[in-house]
Amino acid sequence: MKAAVVTENTDSTAWGKGICRLILRFFIYWSMPLTLLLVWQGLSAFGVLHDYTMPSPGKVLQSSLELAADGTLFEHILASVARVLEGFGIAALLALVLGIAAGLFHRFELWTDFVFQLLKPIPPIAWIPLAILWFGIEETSKIYIIAIGAFFPIFVNTLHGIKNIDPKYLELARVYEVPRDEIIRKIIIPGALPFLMTGLRLGLASAWICVVAAEMIAATRGVGYMLMDARSLSRPDIVILGMLLIGIVGKIMDDAVRKLEKRLIRWN
Repeated sequence: MKAAVVTENTDSTAWGKGICRLILRFFIYWSMPLTLLLVWQGLSAFGVLHDYTMPSPGKVLQSSLELAADGTLFEHILASVARVLEGFGIAALLALVLGIAAGLFHRFELWTDFVFQLLKPIPPIAWIPLAILWFGIEETSKIYIIAIGAFFPIFVNTLHGIKNIDPKYLELARVYEVPRDEIIRKIIIPGALPFLMTGLRLGLASAWICVVAAEMIAATRGVGYMLMDARSLSRPDIVILGMLLIGIVGKIMDDAVRKLEKRLIRWN
């Protein structure tokens, strides 16, 4: 009887400590953004910040509700997200295939190394003039810029991940004459998966940055277009709203990939 009571009390204590840790973590996580928001609102209320340069949080919230009410806000967000997913998907497929090939075949890596090292330092924004000349201002040019921006982080991390696999596993697989496709599926991909997921996260973040830059130059909808249109109309409230949307949507996408990473790499 005493043992049951002690076990019950221990479970209750552990449960209570767990709840306290969650509350403390929640408070720490949100304390900084809430503090910045309060400081921003306070400076606006005391006249330190002016609406024509740095609108108050209330003004930004009001503008966001107005744009959400007529559907404009969601139209811009969905247009940008759709472009990112399309360009990122193309980049991920190419980068994974080429990264695995370069990691497995030294001659292929040597053959592609000079060109990739030459192209990698070129910022994706520098490709925008050529993209417009080649594809016009339609969707293809934006997808191209996004794919360029997302390709190299994924490729480099995939190649690095394969090169960091313990050679003993590959030697053992060759001794037992394991087929190459099984080596790729059961040794190469699982061994490189942590680096691969890091590359996907970096590639997705780069793709989101690139789509905003591309839309700011040549687009009729999207978050980047919303920013430039607000600037031309002298609407700093919508400019700030667009900047906040870039951060929020980017964080949501990164969190999604991070959750996928935790599911795929539970052993890491």
